[in-house]
Amino acid sequence: MTFSFHPEAEAEFLDAIEYYESLESGLGYDFAIEVRTAIQRAEAFPLAWASLDGEVRRSLVRRFPFGVVYAEDSEGLFILAVMHLHRAPDSWKSRR
Repeated sequence: MTFSFHPEAEAEFLDAIEYYESLESGLGYDFAIEVRTAIQRAEAFPLAWASLDGEVRRSLVRRFPFGVVYAEDSEGLFILAVMHLHRAPDSWKSRR
């Protein structure tokens, strides 16, 4: 299965990498690996995660307070958000 990012989700992801890297060298890389692992879990088992709204689901990121919000479409997973779990939890809803 393949995946693609909504432009705002990709920006969130890159901003978070930059933020964590500014805290400690290598932490941004660790964050990126954990997000990619969460995406891989969602690719392998797209229906395993609880539904947030209809067909939209969230795979949690280990070690970091983030979730990958996605929907499955004919081309694979469409990542709607790479969101911090304690900030603006509904920001992705306008991206569908």
